Amino acid sequence: MSSPGSPRQGSYPGSVLLLLVAMASIQSGASLAKTLFQSVGAPGAVALRTALATVMLCVVLRPWRVKSTGGSRVALGIYGVSLGVMNFLYYQALRTLPLGITVAIEFTGPLTVAVISSRRPVDFLWIVLAAAGLALLLPLARTQANVDLTGALFALGAGACWALYIVFGQKAGADYGAQAVALGSIIASIIVVPVGIAAAGTRLLSPAALPYGLAIALLSTALPYTLEMIALTRLPARTFGILMSIEPVFAALVGWVMLRERLAAVQWLAIGMIILASIGTTWTATAQRAAPVPMPE
Repeated sequence: MSSPGSPRQGSYPGSVLLLLVAMASIQSGASLAKTLFQSVGAPGAVALRTALATVMLCVVLRPWRVKSTGGSRVALGIYGVSLGVMNFLYYQALRTLPLGITVAIEFTGPLTVAVISSRRPVDFLWIVLAAAGLALLLPLARTQANVDLTGALFALGAGACWALYIVFGQKAGADYGAQAVALGSIIASIIVVPVGIAAAGTRLLSPAALPYGLAIALLSTALPYTLEMIALTRLPARTFGILMSIEPVFAALVGWVMLRERLAAVQWLAIGMIILASIGTTWTATAQRAAPVPMPE
């Protein structure tokens, strides 16, 4: 019999497929959001996604039934704020950057968290590899592969918020369970929805925008979060983390297919370097946690 925390036997192929579908769903939602920028702008698109996703999550999770404790409100608040600001900055970056490059730069957030959680010397190699990949993307030198500086800074800011989202999301989840997702989404809505309303006004409720908003909320939040949660309970942490590391490739492929965003060879190389760094940090961090603790002599 497997232990309570171990993945179910025979569930690996199906769980891997669920995770791949979740990544494709998220990036498809992002590509739809990018097409919505022309009518409601990036602030309006993120407001629609966040508001409608919050409604969906509240209907399913019913967060009003949770009894909060005073000590956990700070973590929940930071989690919700980081979620809202992260999505806002991410959509701002998408205005001027291809989807694959935006996600690759944003990945520096969870990559930093993984590096901090591990103390092995080999982690310096992953830091150097990720930094080299970023150097190829950022406009540090005059090459045709450089990207828009403002967009890159937005993506880096989204990555920093992603790091906070991971750290404080774990703490909020420990206190509030699954309802932390809905509660955090409510806080995020309080931040980004007024900005979107100020920028787009009544255009957010137009027949041309609202159906897109519903599709984006479903593809970017409700469906992938559910699939990821199922996969997380069935896959080892290392496998889950490594598979998630290839998300920039999904973003680049979806951007190419749905948005006709073609990347230069140097940009593909940079994305590959960041992915390798993410895989490496995931591998060493989980190996360190799984290693037996030496007994005192």
